Amino acid sequence: MDYINSIYASGLKLRAKAVYMYLRSRCDKEGKCFPSINTISKDLDVSQSTVKRALRELESNGYIKKVARYRENKGNTSNMYFLK
Repeated sequence: MDYINSIYASGLKLRAKAVYMYLRSRCDKEGKCFPSINTISKDLDVSQSTVKRALRELESNGYIKKVARYRENKGNTSNMYFLK
């Protein structure tokens, strides 16, 4: 499925589309990336709450899969995003 074209035709909110395109521009050949919510927020000039809502919307609609990343003795460091 061509997710880039389908995301434009989807009923997703603009914030979700913007975050998806941001993630798409940062992902590797395998479709994964791990920018922080703070980085996404700053780069897109939106609040962290807006980014979190967009990520939840993208995940619930099957456009991304979020997996928490951990470091020993540090807890959650960031999330890995897998784009479909």
